[in-house]
Amino acid sequence: MSSIDSYAELTRAVSKNLAPLRTHNPDVMQGFGALSKAALAAGALDEKTKELIAMAIGVAARCDACLGFHAKALVRLGATPEEFREMLGVAVYMGGGPSLMYAANAQAAFDEFSAAAPAA
Repeated sequence: MSSIDSYAELTRAVSKNLAPLRTHNPDVMQGFGALSKAALAAGALDEKTKELIAMAIGVAARCDACLGFHAKALVRLGATPEEFREMLGVAVYMGGGPSLMYAANAQAAFDEFSAAAPAA
């Protein structure tokens, strides 16, 4: 993880740091938002499955902020710890040793957001 101690802090900081892009590149940011909405919309795959895929790619690409944003979404969508760990296995398979190290960070992000989530 970066110098920030929590994934909740990291996602807040990234969101804040994106503000100038929203102001100065609104078409790009709106386009990215539309792409995200379209890519994650339920279709043949449900939103949770698509978020699991996104998290696996975040692990393989070693994107700290991706871990935070997708862990938060997966908790919101009701991903179970078992589903999450199974996805991490696929991410490690696809990304090798570096992904194994990042899988540990992804688990920490999921655990952090799970601990903060209201009980179902």
